[in-house]
Amino acid sequence: LEPRNRARATIDDVAVKAGVSIATVSRVINQTGLVAEKTKGRVLAAIAELNYRPATAAQVLASQKTNTIGLFLYEINGEFLSLIIRGIEAAVRENGFGLLIYSTLSPDAHDSTKALPMGEHNTDGLVVFVGSLSDRELRRLNDIGFPVVLMHHSPPKGVEIPSVMIENKLGTRKMIDHLIQEHGCRRIAFLAGPEDHEDSYWRESGYRESLASHEIPIDPELIGMGGFNRDQAEAVTEKWLRDGVQIDAIFTGDDEAAIGVLTALKNAGKHVPNDVAVVGFDDIYLAQHLTPPLTTVRAPIEQVGREAIKLLVQLINGDKPEPIVLLPTELVIRQSCGCNQ
Repeated sequence: LEPRNRARATIDDVAVKAGVSIATVSRVINQTGLVAEKTKGRVLAAIAELNYRPATAAQVLASQKTNTIGLFLYEINGEFLSLIIRGIEAAVRENGFGLLIYSTLSPDAHDSTKALPMGEHNTDGLVVFVGSLSDRELRRLNDIGFPVVLMHHSPPKGVEIPSVMIENKLGTRKMIDHLIQEHGCRRIAFLAGPEDHEDSYWRESGYRESLASHEIPIDPELIGMGGFNRDQAEAVTEKWLRDGVQIDAIFTGDDEAAIGVLTALKNAGKHVPNDVAVVGFDDIYLAQHLTPPLTTVRAPIEQVGREAIKLLVQLINGDKPEPIVLLPTELVIRQSCGCNQ
């Protein structure tokens, strides 16, 4: 008889024993996707040796089709997310699916004692925006082989979930290079996005790389937390002005934050771009109608949503999509940096 306290084998144990990923084990169990016969044999041998009994949910997922895709967002607010949703809705319709949308800004969304309203029980797959689901939940979905695609977010370490990203670092570096080379700016402030937001991390990396390439030292006084939020960005800019911080230009993090920055500068009697240049990121519709029109980095926002659905449909159909899709960005030069006046 086996000892009563012997731990029951998990899907992680099978993956380690067979020398494959958890996702590969899930595909063998659910008979979805392409797995080489040799690899499949190793997985089945590991399952037998460890006496692994897959969870029932994992085995029936492949046969439960709802023709519905779920979208998790941390909130449903602002033009940026509206554009992502527009791209997703179009691609969902084209592929014959319905769409459910849920905002995890709800207090219940982060209550571990309550089941999320969307998942393997009522959708065929999920698209998850950065900050919307915990790593723990992403790992659980991956463990049962449920199709998930991430937007603006890399998967947790050791988890194979496809993601759609934009070229944040290169786009930001080009913008900072433009301010330095074309306008002689050296005191360039940077407004970071929300903490742990990957877009913000890579944008700051591009900012730091550009300054380093021009031998301009990083001044911590010039880095603030704008949070991709107009009110927060306005407050940080007001503080810089009150404290008398010398600033040639402000990279606002995104276009929503740029609105707050422009408001603060206008209220303080500062002229943009003669006193301070202002540049953003995303190129939302409003950017061209600001005063002055905003120089920014154009991101293919709608395309992010379309590409996410493309990858998800491939997963649902048992195909293996690219692990990451990186979409390019481009500079849009208007007047807020000092050009085209």
